Order: sequence, then structure tokens, then C-alpha cells
Amino acid sequence: MKASIDREGCIGCTLCATICPDVFFMADDGKADVSQTPVPESARNSAQSARDQCPVSVIDIEE
Repeated sequence: MKASIDREGCIGCTLCATICPDVFFMADDGKADVSQTPVPESARNSAQSARDQCPVSVIDIEE
């Protein structure tokens, strides 16, 4: 499973990094980024939850 973020559309709400800190983090520019890909098995559910709850739908997760 691979996670990616359209950083141009990110609004920096921190929700993804809060929900799934194993995969997402807030970069120095205030936007979210991916710290681990592929997504570890232990973080799959929380990564999908972060994607589903993103208010601007910029997170993509591919199998």
C-alpha cells in the first residue's frame, strides 16, 4: 500500500498527522507529507482513516 499527498491542495489542518503519525507528518512549510511508503501493515487502517477524513481530499492510497 502506497500513500501520497497532493501537497498543493493541502490546507495544513494537521488531521492526517494526528490520525496516523506513523505515515504522515507536518513539513516545515506547514503542509502534510508522507514519512513512510509503503504504509506499514500496522498503520493501514489509520492511514485509510486519515484519507477518508481529509477535509480537502488530497490523500491518495493505492494498494
